[in-house]
Amino acid sequence: MENVLTVIHLLLTLSLIAIVLLQRSEGGGLGIGGGSGGGMMSARGAATALGRVTWFLAAGFIATSIALTIIAVEKSAGSSVLDRLGDQPAATEAPIVSDTPAADLGADLLPPTAEESGPIVPSAGN
Repeated sequence: MENVLTVIHLLLTLSLIAIVLLQRSEGGGLGIGGGSGGGMMSARGAATALGRVTWFLAAGFIATSIALTIIAVEKSAGSSVLDRLGDQPAATEAPIVSDTPAADLGADLLPPTAEESGPIVPSAGN
């Protein structure tokens, strides 16, 4: 049921976009969309028909949005994201155990002392 509503919702969305783009701009928002209405329908008749189709598609869009929201709420059934995280199994990797004392763990990250690296000799080229 959710998949069917999602497909209908997407079709309504695409149709609504197309119908809105077909309508003539009455406020001249972008300075386009005017011109003569010499077509099959008069300018007023086309605006009325497209307006009615727009209202129909918008009502369907809102109805499917509400229906999909209701389905999503029922599907979650009061569980939160934190509840679902607690249900996941723990990682299967074993913790790393070291025999090195805690004081020596960061010793390899420290810069070498003068005794370890030898005397510092400046190079002549730099």
